[in-house]
Amino acid sequence: MPAFTPPTVAPPTEILGMFASLRAVRQNALAIIPQLAYEQPIVTGSTGISHWHMVQGPEGMKRVFLDNVSNYPKSEVVLRMLRPAVGKSLFTTEGAEWRWQRSAMAPVFTARNVTALAPLMSETAKRTAARLEAKLGETELLSEMLSATFDVICEVALSGRDHFDSEKYAAAITQYFLTIGRTSLLDFLEAPAWIPRPAELFGRGSVKTMHQMVAKAIEARRNEKQREKEDLLDYMLKAEDAETGRRMSAKDLLNNLQFFIVAGHETTAITLAWALYLCAHDQEVQSLARAEAQVILKGGIAGAAEVKQAPYLEQILLETMRLYPPVGFLARKARAKDQLYDRKVNKGDTILLNLYGMHRHNDLWQHPAMFDPDHFSEERKSRHHKYQYLPFGAGPRICVGANFAMIQAEIILMTLLSKFHFTPIEHKHPHPTMQMTIRPEPGVYLHVSSVEA
Repeated sequence: MPAFTPPTVAPPTEILGMFASLRAVRQNALAIIPQLAYEQPIVTGSTGISHWHMVQGPEGMKRVFLDNVSNYPKSEVVLRMLRPAVGKSLFTTEGAEWRWQRSAMAPVFTARNVTALAPLMSETAKRTAARLEAKLGETELLSEMLSATFDVICEVALSGRDHFDSEKYAAAITQYFLTIGRTSLLDFLEAPAWIPRPAELFGRGSVKTMHQMVAKAIEARRNEKQREKEDLLDYMLKAEDAETGRRMSAKDLLNNLQFFIVAGHETTAITLAWALYLCAHDQEVQSLARAEAQVILKGGIAGAAEVKQAPYLEQILLETMRLYPPVGFLARKARAKDQLYDRKVNKGDTILLNLYGMHRHNDLWQHPAMFDPDHFSEERKSRHHKYQYLPFGAGPRICVGANFAMIQAEIILMTLLSKFHFTPIEHKHPHPTMQMTIRPEPGVYLHVSSVEA
């Protein structure tokens, strides 16, 4: 039986009203999930003038993500928070504009291309291990993992950090999430997106900083006359719609590369930090993973071939994203009437896709609150509903970079667990806090020692 119950958010016993919901969403969106949502597939309520349905049942997820996907476009509130940073990118567009971008981008993330980029990820894992070796003892791991995954993004997207001040860029992302990326009272009142939100004034500088860095990197690449190796930007520059031959404009490249950098490094780093925290609190799991890694690596650094031989390591990452999916909620807006379970959905209703609640649902998981990588053993996985575990979304809009994210996380985690021993620090437990992503606040503090010590 699993031994460790990691931190979560105590659910309210009743559905929150408008102002309590607004306060909760601005501080920690997970706090709006009522206890009922861990026991039923759908919960319905009203917040001000908005009528909403919180879905955490796999059948409802399938209906929204796949069977009637055209009826459930992304919520304007989410788009309002993301468009300033990522413009009309693959994540924020709909209809024909989305279809051509998806058609152009999907080949960029083929297994062949991702595998070709894996050596760059391995070099990053090596540098991360060297940094940890130099600071053994109490270490804050979230910042270390953010540095590692930012390193990966710069290497595989732009062949280096020449045009990026990582600390300045990270500060801009944080400022963005704390301003434009937060829900406003005007959102709850369903005010049009063109009405300025006060926080937007404080976030404009962060958008300008991020866009200038990305644009500078793209321009430098266009001016290069000869290259020894291809990277992600090269793939994006060559990407085209199979039917029309259309290629990405400079604005398309900026928006999509910006989204890839912001989302790609943040979500993977958070997953790695949570994984190390969970392993530190379950030494048996950590020992099993280390033994698996050491047999395969023999003192070396993980690569694409090695992670394929490490099924238990993959189970740890899958279980980590069950307990702490990078994004806990997705929001949709109903275009027309529909039905989810026994609930009538009217045009304009908000659908909250509660991934966090579904991943911890009492009817779907054995010991749902506990850390247990065996949730993803082959025997147990065979009994899962296809839509009960969705860390990367599902349907036609499933995350295009899911394969990239997994191999990057596996290479880094396998390398670190083979070389270091992670143990808890008393009274230093992170609290899962969601704004855009589910971050461990105020960080993941662990004691790090060399395995050879």
